Amino acid sequence: MKRLAIDVQPGEYTVARLAPDAAVPPGFLDGPGFVSVTRTPAELSIICAAGDVPEGASTEAGWRLLTVRGPLAFMLTGIIAALASELAAAGVALFTLSTFDTDHVLVKKADLDRAVQALRAAGHEVALPA
Repeated sequence: MKRLAIDVQPGEYTVARLAPDAAVPPGFLDGPGFVSVTRTPAELSIICAAGDVPEGASTEAGWRLLTVRGPLAFMLTGIIAALASELAAAGVALFTLSTFDTDHVLVKKADLDRAVQALRAAGHEVALPA
């Protein structure tokens, strides 16, 4: 596996769930920060900054966001598998998502130091926020 450059993003994130027919809150996607919105037949799932959680959502709070520096070619294989394996070996649970340009991993705030140590021990470059 190619060694990756990973940036730990500042701030805390929340994973939220709304009903599958819920509207995306007005203005929710207008800001410059990281937001992910995914609709399935069973839910509207949102990942957002901890202070931006939509009202009435079921939530899982206390996540930190790690972003693989991209863009990554679509033909690359095994990136999430490698990161998941390295974090699992360190006992760190994760939540992943991919975008057009790159991959993102969320780990619980309490596990961040352990996650950074595990990724660095695997040879990845991990940059902490300034």
